[in-house]
Amino acid sequence: MSVETHPETGPELGSEVESEVESDVQDIDLVDDELLDELLDEHSVSLFEGDEGGLEYAQRRALVTLLKQRFISARTHPRDWRVLVEHERLLRSRLNDLFLDLQVDRAREVAWKRQATSETGSRFPTMLYDAAWSREETLVLVHLRDRLRAGVASGDARAFVDREDVVRYVSSFRPSHATDVAGDEKRARNAIAGIVKAGLLIGTGSEERFEISEAVEPLIPLELLQDLLAALVAANDTEVPSGPDDTADLFDDEADADATATGDRAEEQ
Repeated sequence: MSVETHPETGPELGSEVESEVESDVQDIDLVDDELLDELLDEHSVSLFEGDEGGLEYAQRRALVTLLKQRFISARTHPRDWRVLVEHERLLRSRLNDLFLDLQVDRAREVAWKRQATSETGSRFPTMLYDAAWSREETLVLVHLRDRLRAGVASGDARAFVDREDVVRYVSSFRPSHATDVAGDEKRARNAIAGIVKAGLLIGTGSEERFEISEAVEPLIPLELLQDLLAALVAANDTEVPSGPDDTADLFDDEADADATATGDRAEEQ
């Protein structure tokens, strides 16, 4: 998972979207990882001197990936996904020990963590921090979810979007009194870069075209996007665009009930 905050550049949206690991851990070197796979007994739970852990190497690797990444999926982390599916209860238990809750969407083959909340509503100690999406990032996510659902409805296995298409959508929400066109466009492009870094936009052979991650829908639930978009429209005194980018369908689909249920609206610190 990305460990960067998402600074607020617009009105207070009241949105905690993702929890991030505070420690700045470097990515595991894939070559070393593959070498370890070959050298270590996959069923051994003693991996170093004094090791009193109870997980096998593959299970530990999946746990670390869950802690470091915003999400894992069958496509982005196939080995870890297979381990998670096979040992979901065990990995869920380890995350629970850290006051974290494991969320799994088996239909879309995506898993992610969120901060657990006690039955009384009080906050547990946390190793995560909350970061709200910026105004522009929120609009990008609204557009991506819309495009993803449109692609699924059309029977497409994968959904794609062009950078300029996203920039135009974000600009359609520019308040009538806004005059810093260049600054607004720069913020829109920075928002796209942030979503790419978060793993919700996947690069293709072209720098101007991206594939939309299947994780967008379960990670960004419908209810949250409805509230965020309403707040943006009210704050900017604008109307939801009509025509090709009409977001009406985004908020009018019985199937969205499942998406809302599987997503997480975590609370602000």
